[in-house]
Amino acid sequence: MNRFTHKVAIVTGAAQGIGRRVAERLVEEGARLVAVDRSDLVHELQDELGRRGEVLTLTADLERFAECERVVAEAVNRFGRLDILINNVGGTIWAKPFEHYAEHEIEAEVRRSLFPTLWCCRAALVPMLEQGSGAIVNVSSVATRGVNRVPYGAAKGGVNALTACLAFETAERGIRVNATAPGGTEAPPRRIPRNAAEQSAEEKVWYQQIVDQTVQSSLMKRYGTIDEQAGAILFLASDDASYITGVTLPVGGGDLG
Repeated sequence: MNRFTHKVAIVTGAAQGIGRRVAERLVEEGARLVAVDRSDLVHELQDELGRRGEVLTLTADLERFAECERVVAEAVNRFGRLDILINNVGGTIWAKPFEHYAEHEIEAEVRRSLFPTLWCCRAALVPMLEQGSGAIVNVSSVATRGVNRVPYGAAKGGVNALTACLAFETAERGIRVNATAPGGTEAPPRRIPRNAAEQSAEEKVWYQQIVDQTVQSSLMKRYGTIDEQAGAILFLASDDASYITGVTLPVGGGDLG
């Protein structure tokens, strides 16, 4: 398959997990890739994928709008346009009942899982509107209905609303905006954890409640694979989904979130 030949794609959160696999498969299908992460691990993709295609790797703190603008500007400066934006930054930092969250923790969850998507969409609109085309895929979560992750779920609910509203605004100007909502996903251990603090016995119980609820909510009673998540993202980014916009697609084995 060569669905992305000559297309320029930004993937955020590309250093590991779903984002890394999406980046790999985009290059396999001919895209010119801009891989972004706050971790220097993202530069490994330059060595691994640079022999197979055109790859630019960037480190950035996408919780800041100026950094999102810089990433988009560097992508356009390097490749001349921007066709695809995959907003993959986000993830639960803490897992516990809502009454145990401190104020700063709630704010941190929202900054991590909403603002990078909000800012990157805003920055990418400039070149996409100018060229009259583009596809944005936001990575949300079925955790908008789940236990022990209220601030994260609220942030991802914001991603869903952003997706629908921005699709309304831009459809007639050539831009499609969709999202996937991954369920539980089997992935290698994170090389840089979202929360490096050692879990207490109580926190381990709270996290296990998330795992149990996630499996129970899935009709297939299992976690998905990284490739199952990447496949849905790439479909929505491709011209195969040319008549789809404003949709949040649950990818959770039947869990609709």
